[in-house]
Amino acid sequence: MEKTQVVMITGASKGLGKELALAFAKKGAILVLCARGEAQLLEVKIEAEQLGATEVLTIAADVGVSRDVEKFVSLAEEAFGKIDLLINNASILGPSPMPMLLDYPEDDFLEVLKVNAMSPFLVSRRVLPGMLQRNEGCVINVTSEAGHVGYAGWGAYGISKFAVEGLTETWADELSETNIRVNMVDPGEMDTDMHKAAVPDCDYELNKPIEVVDVFLYLASEEAKGISGQRFQAQEYKERMSSL
Repeated sequence: MEKTQVVMITGASKGLGKELALAFAKKGAILVLCARGEAQLLEVKIEAEQLGATEVLTIAADVGVSRDVEKFVSLAEEAFGKIDLLINNASILGPSPMPMLLDYPEDDFLEVLKVNAMSPFLVSRRVLPGMLQRNEGCVINVTSEAGHVGYAGWGAYGISKFAVEGLTETWADELSETNIRVNMVDPGEMDTDMHKAAVPDCDYELNKPIEVVDVFLYLASEEAKGISGQRFQAQEYKERMSSL
């Protein structure tokens, strides 16, 4: 990282969000973190500070709710004046075991869409005016293979990630005449609580979340300037880098 970045990460209390926060902490970033679970979020704050984060602001928030998004972003801008990087990571799986679409409860379907698809829209829409004013910034949305190919049984989660992919491409196209880049990363299957709920009988090896953070660090760097509207697969990026 070429300069001290203000890095905003949603869903930062565990799993990939936590590992991203710690990875950017090691780079000396200023971190702005949110999650619905305040206790776990404070644990991440302490660890990030110990690893070298310049400053860490944590806020308990539901980023599927406009009011919480406004509070979250406003406090960050008041404290640091800008947001250089936004990582829209917050997501939920929905009912477990996941029902087929014919049996999917309407309220659960709407809740998954709210958290997984509405939140990256709401947070990006609130953060982007500041980036546009400076004509620089980076947004990374977290997607999934289930948002690239429709799989039976992945229900609202997969559909919500299809929405994230469309949202990413649309934002990137609308911002194509600016220096703001919007990309998405598919981290692949990871050893997380969400994956355990989705695939409880998993009998194959999974990446740890810490093993997929490098592609995010790359997209946040000066090296990635000019790259926008692209879909990155973390495992492919890792293999490409290891072969150099």
